[in-house]
Amino acid sequence: MTRSLAGGRRAEATALPSWIKPQLTRLVDEPPEGPEWLHEIKFDGYRMHARLDRSAVRLLTRTGLDWTPKYPTIAAAVASLAAKQAYLDGELCGVRPDGTTSFSLIQNASDTGNSGALVFFLFDLLHLDGEAIAPMPVTERKERLRALLSDAGSPLHFSDHQIGRGLAFYDHACTLKVEGIVSKRLDAPPPRDSRFGSPLTLSRVHWVRPELVAEVKFLSWTEDNLLRQVVYEGLREDKPAAEVRRAVPYPKAPEPARPASPSKRPRSG
Repeated sequence: MTRSLAGGRRAEATALPSWIKPQLTRLVDEPPEGPEWLHEIKFDGYRMHARLDRSAVRLLTRTGLDWTPKYPTIAAAVASLAAKQAYLDGELCGVRPDGTTSFSLIQNASDTGNSGALVFFLFDLLHLDGEAIAPMPVTERKERLRALLSDAGSPLHFSDHQIGRGLAFYDHACTLKVEGIVSKRLDAPPPRDSRFGSPLTLSRVHWVRPELVAEVKFLSWTEDNLLRQVVYEGLREDKPAAEVRRAVPYPKAPEPARPASPSKRPRSG
């Protein structure tokens, strides 16, 4: 069964997905140019999906964990949206006074249970009231998302974008000292089994034996065993690839046992 949409496009009527594996990004050297690209600000927070099903909300991590109890304010805001069913994609963030996002702020808010000040930046809509929005171009999905959030206030915010002028957008993002930008093709649906920004088809994967060693700096490992905020430093010619292993912190050495205090006995005069 299909349903007619504005402009003659027809969307497939489907059940609300329980979870959609998020599409992750791939680091590139420079932003793409051309009018076929859309550019967004990259936020520094927790990638989060929001699943709304007749006022019941689930906040899901990039691996499908249910973190709804951690963020009741966000869940309540999603529940108040003017939709019976929706599946939204975004980034849950802590925001500094200058408007930039901070990973440490959201960590502190999550650890202390003070999540009321967090902001949920929403940049995609994958399902809406029985319609499969995911196969549609990203521009159409974002227009649907903008309309859905038109009456929503804080802590839900629509993540706006610019079409074309990728290099200028990146330069301006640098002046604002944000984490980076994300570029998407205008006509691209969100692949459901993608890890680095394009569909992962095992039959097309060409496995290679590592021969080069690169020195990098990074912030942390993700739950998917990927590196966050990687900075390339250069090649290491002094170390063969076969000897490289993921560094594992040494266990903390036990403290040496303290000698027992000598017993104090009363002395006779």
